[in-house]
Amino acid sequence: MALVQGDGLGGGFEHALSFDILFAERSARLGLPEIIFNLFPGMGAYSFLVRRVGRKIAENFILEGKIHTAEELHELGIVDVLVEDGQGEAAIVDYCQRNQQRFAAERAVYLARRVSSPVELEELLRITNIWAETAMTLTDADVRKMERLADAQERRIQRSLKAIT
Repeated sequence: MALVQGDGLGGGFEHALSFDILFAERSARLGLPEIIFNLFPGMGAYSFLVRRVGRKIAENFILEGKIHTAEELHELGIVDVLVEDGQGEAAIVDYCQRNQQRFAAERAVYLARRVSSPVELEELLRITNIWAETAMTLTDADVRKMERLADAQERRIQRSLKAIT
């Protein structure tokens, strides 16, 4: 299980997609903005999204580069469980307790999913190679866009940290 609280962008979102069950708090924002700087998410997002929502929706999602609300992604079937803000961890505990009686069956369903639609290392490596080849073609303007996005994320993190302390 993965839980997204706050923003899950780029690699953070890719990581969350690799789990069997994706929980997200209502105010979470998730997306793959790499297209903004002429790249694509090359560390698993394509493979995991295709298996969750199909090729057409996955490709549209990646190519639009939009940041989505958790609620939008719950409606699309990307987020499995939508919970209220601040309730994510409690929701996971509750889910585990409520489903304890059927743990073996639920685990078997997720194992069967992996058998029927495996994400193989070979696939991930081939996509990563495509990503690396694409990254080598980035222009100076693309890199500047990437830096501006990273700076904006850092400023947002710093504002959030100041609000907490």
